[in-house]
Amino acid sequence: MRKEDRYLQKRGGRWHYVRRVPTACQAIDDRGFVRVTLNTGSLEMARERRNALEAADNQLWGLLESVSEEPEDSARRARQLAERRYQAARSRAMSQGLVYAPAGELSTLFAVDDILDRISTLQRIDTGDARPAMRAEAEAILGGVERPSVSVTEAFEVYCDEIAIGDLLNKSPGQRKLWRKTKLRAINYFVEVVGNKPMETLTREDALKFYNWWADRLKPKKGAQARGANTANRDLGNLRLLYREYFRHIGEETRPNPFRNLAFKETIADKVPPFPDDWVRTKILVPTALAGINEQARLIAYALIETGCRPSEIANLLPEDIYLEAEVPHIRIRPRKDREIKTGSSIRDIPLVGVSLEAMKRAPDGFPHYRDRNDLLSQSLVKTFRNRGLMPTDKHVIYSFRHSFEKRMLEAGLDYGLRCLLMGHATNRPAYGDGGSLAYRRKELLKIVHPVPEGLLG
Repeated sequence: MRKEDRYLQKRGGRWHYVRRVPTACQAIDDRGFVRVTLNTGSLEMARERRNALEAADNQLWGLLESVSEEPEDSARRARQLAERRYQAARSRAMSQGLVYAPAGELSTLFAVDDILDRISTLQRIDTGDARPAMRAEAEAILGGVERPSVSVTEAFEVYCDEIAIGDLLNKSPGQRKLWRKTKLRAINYFVEVVGNKPMETLTREDALKFYNWWADRLKPKKGAQARGANTANRDLGNLRLLYREYFRHIGEETRPNPFRNLAFKETIADKVPPFPDDWVRTKILVPTALAGINEQARLIAYALIETGCRPSEIANLLPEDIYLEAEVPHIRIRPRKDREIKTGSSIRDIPLVGVSLEAMKRAPDGFPHYRDRNDLLSQSLVKTFRNRGLMPTDKHVIYSFRHSFEKRMLEAGLDYGLRCLLMGHATNRPAYGDGGSLAYRRKELLKIVHPVPEGLLG
């Protein structure tokens, strides 16, 4: 039997679905062999109906096997079993050419003659004495399984555990934690404002209630600065995404999304200011400025100055990313199987010069204390810089090193394409070559390098 014709047998011009019951389920499902006429002589139609029955039996047998299992999480197990049962009923109804509807909706969706036809269809199905199979057919045709009620928080768990697997595949544990934290914030706010309602009962009014709650928070309070809209839009977007992907996951992708077209006008964020060159040389690049803090944090700060890297890029370097013995010492920014990087254009090789070279010489294996701990690094450096008066203004952040690096390259007249390459920015220019050799890149960077004071790194 070819794979595409599995479980199909033709008798008297009609196709049948024939399949052995798995050994593990034979004590409960005593059919031995499943034999169901598909009521068609068309192979193409038979394959479609076979697919529905195959899915239904897989779900039925999975349900039967699960009944005796000791649940590790009773609430999650109950939700999974209810969902399996509902999907099995939908698939089995489809195999008979019927649209599934719960019993309570049959009389409003279908005429009496249609309901009588369903009863006739059920009477024609031969399942022998196998009660589970007969019950499954009855549930499918007469709507014996109600749609499982899944709350907003339960749907979020389904999204994380089953739907968003591809999104999480190459993220590190720290990246996964941040991904979940950002999305969970929207869920928690929504439950606080609207309640942990079943997903199928969410309405436009619920979505508007949450939108208006955010609108109140965005209004400037007396004596306080108005909040930006970007966070609100991120929360609305995450709820819109959850609703769309959850119902797509359970096969109801045509549902109108109550969160559609709800967004605030984006706030133009204040641009992060760069550190002035004089400030770096007279305040930061002095031996006592960063004395006494964690040595790895100190070296990361110095490594940022002449590379323009994002702090996470430096903190997550592995020994194989650091080339100190090369003709041109450099670092390589690359994605890994267990860690994503921001964009494809972020892949790059950066020569090491000045204080960044000296810092990396003292950390040839990278920075294991801060690897995949970006929040810890940020908190440590920000606290140190603010407590020691190393920030020129309250708008300066550690990222200001990156902006300073970009500004110095611009003012020194470095080629636009090279600037984009070293920063990891996308460019609209046609790509010719590899952006120049490492020796060329180093020669250009030496035009902007800060002098390294004697005794700075001990």
